[in-house]
Amino acid sequence: MAGLAAAAIDPDIAGTFVREGVALNYRLSGQGPRPLVLVHGVGSYREAWDGVIARLSDRFRILSFDLRGHGRSERVRGRYEIDDFTGDVLGLADHVGFASFDIAGFSLGGLIAQRLALTHPERLRRLVLLSTVSGRTPEERERVLARLAALKAGDRGSHYDASLSRWLTEDFQERNPELIAELRRRNAENDPDCYAAAYRVLAETDFGGLIDQIRLPTLIATGEHDLGSNPRMSRFMHERIAGSRLHILPGLRHSLLNEAPDRVAMLMGDFLMETGAEDAA
Repeated sequence: MAGLAAAAIDPDIAGTFVREGVALNYRLSGQGPRPLVLVHGVGSYREAWDGVIARLSDRFRILSFDLRGHGRSERVRGRYEIDDFTGDVLGLADHVGFASFDIAGFSLGGLIAQRLALTHPERLRRLVLLSTVSGRTPEERERVLARLAALKAGDRGSHYDASLSRWLTEDFQERNPELIAELRRRNAENDPDCYAAAYRVLAETDFGGLIDQIRLPTLIATGEHDLGSNPRMSRFMHERIAGSRLHILPGLRHSLLNEAPDRVAMLMGDFLMETGAEDAA
């Protein structure tokens, strides 16, 4: 392992990497030898993975980062494309010395991970797709495009309020008022133009017609009551990615990283640490 990842492995390393003029905020965590890249969703930030990182840090060297336009990465405006995000992932991986790595993507991050699995499979070891989309029906496309139109029209507050009800169960919201307040605070800090640019990629991207070309060991998981990244889509991916594993988590909605980081980390750790011929390199 070269680059920054060859440095002392114990402490976290936080920094900024500039790719094609865009400053990306990242962190390396964990003391394990196996490289793992984590990619968050629209309007989120690298700290969304903290609960998972805390449970996996003894087995993995983990790269988490803020997507362009998010968190403490540069608030670059304009149209985003899926390959802007995949290029950022590969640039950061090169920067920290990850020649090949496992990748886990949540929601939009899952689309970014799918794209990498289709275009750069030689860089990936194993693939984890959490609460993500593929093979939308016409009705599902209409719903997400309607949310995009409302967002572009400036209906930001109601968009986020509706999102909270889709993301988290009422019981979890009632038991965690401080976290809900923090999520609202962080959302208010998002740049509306950057948020909309990233949401357009989520709303308009679908690799359903290509996903059967993925040949990597793949873990797929979503919440039983996730409306946007629903179990039907997860089953669609599972049926088309040969040898993939599928977990529908009972009682949960979209935001698995907030509501069930322990369950997510357990699934990921068990799956990623399996030995097999594909990991021989």
